[in-house]
Amino acid sequence: MFELTELQHDALIEIFNIGVGHAASALSEIVSEEVGMSVPMISFRKRAEAASKLDNDEERRICGVRQNFQGSFNTEAILMFPEEKSLEIVRLMVGGSLSMQELTEMEQEAMSEIGNIILNACVGMLANMFKDDLRSSLPSYHIGSSDDLLSIDENHADDVVMMLNIDIVLEKHQIDGRVAFLMDMTALQDLRPHLDHYFAGLIS
Repeated sequence: MFELTELQHDALIEIFNIGVGHAASALSEIVSEEVGMSVPMISFRKRAEAASKLDNDEERRICGVRQNFQGSFNTEAILMFPEEKSLEIVRLMVGGSLSMQELTEMEQEAMSEIGNIILNACVGMLANMFKDDLRSSLPSYHIGSSDDLLSIDENHADDVVMMLNIDIVLEKHQIDGRVAFLMDMTALQDLRPHLDHYFAGLIS
């Protein structure tokens, strides 16, 4: 299993917190309300274990927004929320005057926009660390089980996934999400020297 040292782990959390801070500012403009966003935890799990952990946490259908990124490293990033939480986010975006049917009809477009903002902010920080530009696909919206969203099959069940917990806080609302990065082992191994360099810059 892939592991980081404590300093590397702390540096990675710091990097992603900068990224989601940018995303929070963008979301604040959309919902006309201050949005706080943080990454309190990062873990590395086999893909099947990550799906099982999501099932244990949520025990319900999950909404996900996926984007592919290509450059010096390739990754598929997936933002995930429990189904009812995604509707709550959409209601906050468009106001509380719409019916449930209208909210459901707008869910895919609104969540794709939110996913695009958050995923690009997170991956953008990785790209800065790797000193590279990444090309991104358009976001795609999915709803289903954790196995569906993480594409679990016998060929990929043991692949390592980098999982971010994301706390999103609005006035009177707190929403917990997850971001999964599906990266090959070469890209994960490359994280270590880049994180060491980043941390060295912080203390120099």
